[in-house]
Amino acid sequence: MEAFEHNQSAKGPSLFLLSEWITRYEHLSVGFTGRQGGVSEGHWSSLNMGLHVKDEDDAVISNRRLMTDAIGWPFEAWTCAEQVHGNRVWQVTKADSGKGRESLDDVLKDCDAIMTDVPGVLLTSFYADCVPLYFYDPEHDAVALAHAGWKGTVQQIAVETVRAMEKAYGTNPEALVAAIGPSIGGCCYEVDGPVINQVQALLNELSLTGEKAESMLKLADDGKANLDLKEINRQIMIKAGILPICIELTEWCTGCRRDLFFSHRKEGGLTGRMASWIGIRER
Repeated sequence: MEAFEHNQSAKGPSLFLLSEWITRYEHLSVGFTGRQGGVSEGHWSSLNMGLHVKDEDDAVISNRRLMTDAIGWPFEAWTCAEQVHGNRVWQVTKADSGKGRESLDDVLKDCDAIMTDVPGVLLTSFYADCVPLYFYDPEHDAVALAHAGWKGTVQQIAVETVRAMEKAYGTNPEALVAAIGPSIGGCCYEVDGPVINQVQALLNELSLTGEKAESMLKLADDGKANLDLKEINRQIMIKAGILPICIELTEWCTGCRRDLFFSHRKEGGLTGRMASWIGIRER
């Protein structure tokens, strides 16, 4: 069963809800946006969430407001980071709430994972093929998002996020629930030699060999390979101590379903961005 349920009203933004979490933890809001139901035009049509892709700022801000209205959150709660394809984790405090929502000038700098235990803060991050990672600690009521492209995956950003939650909140990895959201699949993600070498080193470090490794990095005769970033990140989550049964894994591929999602790889870099979100509602 698909973890991220497509929920699109006739007039509202296209949303993919992590329904099982929302049902189990009623004070959580968590999901992923699609590409339809916004006001952006041209290459960014129509629900572009990224201020950094040369779309009109006013259109992006309107799209963000459409999303927060649809999920029942105030726009002022929207909080995001400047993603740099690294593995740094930022602990979001109440003072950080709202940073980056209307401008890149006050965005949380130089980090690809953000976490908080503050109710009323809506964590968000941005994608057009990279892998969104979600974390929730029900024992300490703390949440996190991580952005994992191939560089962040090789740097094991999922491990860094779990370790940061352990340090900040006392998180027990075995108590965490995690999810891997819509992103490009191994069916569509072709990489070349420099990436292949770094991913092979990672798989060796994770003790993934033989058919299991070959299913995640499928080598071709032309020196290229198809890369399954979603499954590799699942394996990294397991290495970090998260129980396999507690990890939700989407089947949505942003490359295959360009009717639903933006795809940087398939659209030559001229495209918008989806947003992941997670937040603890104030009670």
